[in-house]
Amino acid sequence: MKLPGSLGHLTYCLNIHATQTWDEVLAALTGPVAAVKSAVSPDAPFAVGLRFSGEALDELADPDKRAHLKAVMDAQGYHGITVNGFPYGRFHGTRVKEEVYQPDWRSDERVRYTNALADLMAEIAPQGEVVSLSTVPGTFGPLAAGAEAEMAGNYLKSVAHLVDLRARTGVTVALAIEPEPFCFLKTIAETVGFFTDHLFSDAAAARIAEMTGLSVDEAAKALPRHLGLCYDVCHAAVEYEDPAGSIAALRRAGIPVHKLQLSAALRIPVVGAEQRAALVSFDEPTYLHQVIRRTESGLKVHVDLPEVLALGDATDGEEWRVHFHVPVFIDDLGAFSSTRNFLEEILDLHRENPISPHLEIETYTWDVLPDAVRGETVDKDILREMNWVLDRLGS
Repeated sequence: MKLPGSLGHLTYCLNIHATQTWDEVLAALTGPVAAVKSAVSPDAPFAVGLRFSGEALDELADPDKRAHLKAVMDAQGYHGITVNGFPYGRFHGTRVKEEVYQPDWRSDERVRYTNALADLMAEIAPQGEVVSLSTVPGTFGPLAAGAEAEMAGNYLKSVAHLVDLRARTGVTVALAIEPEPFCFLKTIAETVGFFTDHLFSDAAAARIAEMTGLSVDEAAKALPRHLGLCYDVCHAAVEYEDPAGSIAALRRAGIPVHKLQLSAALRIPVVGAEQRAALVSFDEPTYLHQVIRRTESGLKVHVDLPEVLALGDATDGEEWRVHFHVPVFIDDLGAFSSTRNFLEEILDLHRENPISPHLEIETYTWDVLPDAVRGETVDKDILREMNWVLDRLGS
């Protein structure tokens, strides 16, 4: 939904629902998404945070299915202005863990998938809107060594495709890289360094000029238009970022935030036996739940929750932050809390000086949350999240 003034659009991401196949995407658009729109934006267009797996995207190569998608979007009053191009494969009901990053930006398949998503979005986007396409931060951390130049080159191949797409269709698609704990790009400082050295460098502008026929000056201007960040608030909080400082660092570096994902993580201010016992209900086998411990000797990073729980009482007294998306309206989780305060500060900053044109709620964990945290139905919980954000923004 369009927010007042220059606050942009607010939506939620379809990766909350099963969207592995075209039929599942259609069911989400005509079911829960329609229910949420009816409640928050009954008489005005509603921005939809789309998600198409590789399988669904292959199905949508069929012109009839593509036309059906466009017809549904138009009939329901949906605006297709953002898409989650991060998870390629299955995202519900099976083990996802570190496989969520595959294919990654070391591979031609990630480039093909991203470019095909952009082509689809160019067909369904409203005229005059910029489309954001969020994506993997390079690769899973242990796989990144020595692949920096290869990943940068593949990002630039997609940017060249987006430049050509804009020339052909008039639609601007912006690739939004999403830093995440235990990935190649984790922190804002690392991300600024990678953009400065590889993606927004003079060499990158020259490469885009070579691939597109633009002048080097035109290519340098095209880079931030078609490439920037998806700032996931949960991920930033887990990394102990400073909200205001991280946004300021991106602005100083000239890196646009094409999408702002609104999400909260688990925060355990002081770890003890009670807290470890309560965390067991969040130790589930589907998603990766990276943990960063604040210790006397600095931050310690762990790839998943079982690894850190196994440390037992040796961690007593530490602070932990856990990559487990929890509803944005919840702060008190009994034995511990969420990072909602971090999200509140980001939203306050956005209200004062807009950070991004696209705000997307991304609590994708409803079906693996402990029963005590879930509401009556997912669409009612999504609506509650939407209303909480609207209240925080004063909208």
